Amino acid sequence: MNNSKEFLGTEPIGKLLFKLAVPSVIAQIVNMLYNIVDRIYIGHIPGSGSLALTGVGVCLPIIMVVSAFAALVGSGGAPRASIFMGKDDMDSAEKILSGCFTVQIIISAILTAVLLLFGRSMLLTFGASENTIGYAVDYMSIYAVGTIFVQMTLGMNMFITAQGFSKTSMLTVTIGAVCNIILDPIFIFGFGMGVKGAALATIISQAVSCGWVLAFLTGKKTFLRIKKEYLKPVPSIVFPCLALGLSTFVMQSSESVISVCFNSSLLKYGGDLAVGAMTILTSTMQFAMLPLQGIGQGAQPIMSYNYGARNIDRMKKTFKLHLVISLIYSTLFWLFVQLFPATFAGIFSSDPELVSFTAGALRIYCGAMFLFGIQLACQMTFVAIGYAVCSIIVAVVRKFVLLLPLIFIVPMFVSNKTMGVYMAEPIADAIAVTFTAILFSIQFKKALKKLDKA
Repeated sequence: MNNSKEFLGTEPIGKLLFKLAVPSVIAQIVNMLYNIVDRIYIGHIPGSGSLALTGVGVCLPIIMVVSAFAALVGSGGAPRASIFMGKDDMDSAEKILSGCFTVQIIISAILTAVLLLFGRSMLLTFGASENTIGYAVDYMSIYAVGTIFVQMTLGMNMFITAQGFSKTSMLTVTIGAVCNIILDPIFIFGFGMGVKGAALATIISQAVSCGWVLAFLTGKKTFLRIKKEYLKPVPSIVFPCLALGLSTFVMQSSESVISVCFNSSLLKYGGDLAVGAMTILTSTMQFAMLPLQGIGQGAQPIMSYNYGARNIDRMKKTFKLHLVISLIYSTLFWLFVQLFPATFAGIFSSDPELVSFTAGALRIYCGAMFLFGIQLACQMTFVAIGYAVCSIIVAVVRKFVLLLPLIFIVPMFVSNKTMGVYMAEPIADAIAVTFTAILFSIQFKKALKKLDKA
């Protein structure tokens, strides 16, 4: 990595995107393993694996909310810090970093208290049954204690990526994932702790990653440092960050609401088997979403820096390359899912009935996945250039305007109501991508004209 931040505005786009995106994609893939390795081990617990997997699956909406709050701060603050770096205003960029750090601590404390006090009630609301609530509570009661480590790791690591240190950001995730993969079988099977062991392995691993992130952001190699004099949050600095991060927050937290709706409908029509399949479908979706987000995270510092530097040509080239790569990946992933759905299902369970059911549902659920490269490329570019309102709109339309009602409407018009619930996803995705592409084509042109006139 260059010792000067100017490389974001001078190196060839293709080479630069490759250098930043590859570590980010690797980090997201490793992060995917981080998130699903618990479920893989839990799903293979002798005798109770299927029910335990379903119980932990019910925890996913809460885990999504915790991650969403990290994104609220990090995904909003990091692009704004990059923009100020492009303007050569390092002082303002460090004020953003330090203020967001404090806000992250405050949010973590509040979330921990809420989870410890109301965790069981929330899990019952989110679709836990009499058969699975015990497993869900066992997992969440331990996971809640490590909330601050999850928050700090996910949120602050975005500021490392935003400066162009994608390899360091990758190591943050890799260190935690390796710890988790090693500790999971030790705690789950070796100590006989079951789902409690999986949760304990997760928070220990996140604590290790958290230490790595904070050591870097207070050390000598970073461009931006957390400074004591800037730790007090200033509303005029922090609020614009939260506004920009709101779209990512809506996108991720809405997954929680959507998950609750999916689980309740599936429990009604298909019972614990359908809810267990949904856990696998959600995990499989991460194979698509996280690498796409990694590509976007590689493109974001380039877009944000050159937006701040008013370099229109580099912005256009970066977006086009980002879009093409994302679309190729989403199409290849969609094709693989359609051809080999049982492969994904078999990763998470050895129960023949669950694997067979999930394979059929997966083809339907991921039916429009080939379009998703367009959705993510446009949405993440909105965030990169600071267009908070547009990024919020596309997130809300896809989840709340389209998917949420379709979960309940589609089953009314098909004979197999359980599969009708799964069909809501591809229908919503196809409409949402069309809307996002139209909005982006209009707003991106306006953003470039605004820079050209300035």
